[in-house]
Amino acid sequence: MNPTPKGNPPLNLPPARLKTRLDGERLQVRDPLRQKYVALTPEEYVRQHFVNYLIEYLSYPPMMMANEIKIELNGTTRRCDTVVFGSDTRVLMIVEYKAPDVLLTQDVFDQIVRYNMTLRARYLVVSNGLNHYCCVIDYKSGSYHFLPKIPVYTDLLDS
Repeated sequence: MNPTPKGNPPLNLPPARLKTRLDGERLQVRDPLRQKYVALTPEEYVRQHFVNYLIEYLSYPPMMMANEIKIELNGTTRRCDTVVFGSDTRVLMIVEYKAPDVLLTQDVFDQIVRYNMTLRARYLVVSNGLNHYCCVIDYKSGSYHFLPKIPVYTDLLDS
């Protein structure tokens, strides 16, 4: 267990105890949602901390979450970083991660909105580990607004 593997910056998230290992010269991290070791890239570092935050601090059930979900978009296969489901398998939230040195620009928001054309989640989140933005979509009025914080899991179910 290594809370902050060497070379990764401190994030604006609670510490996460990551289970890491070396595979040859490549550092890997155990992804509890995918149940396997994956390369510990800067984006993966953010993902693992954010997933830990959702589970440990906001009561998101791990069995209602999945990483790297394949979707078809305009005839091409894409992957959503993290998807959160309700008990009826409805997609409640999509989370898109970027490395800490990547700015969260309009292009990042456009990416998650494109993914949402297929999944129709109510909540969209983008994070680079330093900044986190969450918006809620009102499909009836065709509007959205940003929330001051990431909601706890039960709030996703209540809306």
